[in-house]
Amino acid sequence: MRLQYKSALFLATASLLAISLLALVNNATQSKIEAAQLQWRLANLSAVLPEGPYDSNPVESVRRHVVPELGGVQMVDIYTAYRQNQPLAVVLEIIAFEGYSGQIRLLLGLHADGQVIGARVIEHRETPGLGDFIDYRRSDWITQFNGQAITFVAPDNWQPSHWLTRRNGGTIDAVTGATITSGAVIQAIYEAVKWFSANKDTVFDT
Repeated sequence: MRLQYKSALFLATASLLAISLLALVNNATQSKIEAAQLQWRLANLSAVLPEGPYDSNPVESVRRHVVPELGGVQMVDIYTAYRQNQPLAVVLEIIAFEGYSGQIRLLLGLHADGQVIGARVIEHRETPGLGDFIDYRRSDWITQFNGQAITFVAPDNWQPSHWLTRRNGGTIDAVTGATITSGAVIQAIYEAVKWFSANKDTVFDT
């Protein structure tokens, strides 16, 4: 009986130690993953901002909002950059909902006048070797948005023709075999540029 008690105590102690060790390993791994994700986000943020100097660190300006045109009902980040107390640029986190394999999250950098500085995909589930061309680490496809803007014609009349794919008379290349992914990113960036162009004063005044 005493031997059984010792065996049970040993097993309980060993189990407790194993659980504690697993928790420690999991916490350490999670911390490393979160740190890597943060570094990845900061690297992409830097890639879509103009060169400094800035009045303050744009990272510290982040605000979280629900903006239907950018992320539906999900909270998205908005960063602003100023130089000599004047609006310089904004970075919008946007979500493309119609990706082939689900949502695609991007960071979109815009000059204060609404011209695109650059865009980077920060999260996606597109098929490796097919839809992952949107990732700058895989191809430079995303750079074709650099310098793009939207022409304002009249109230509620924006000229989007050059935001279409070449096949549809525009200037943007879609990737053969991945037109759904291409279209989702194009549409999301277009809607974000359009929203900012109509709301830039509010973005910088907030």
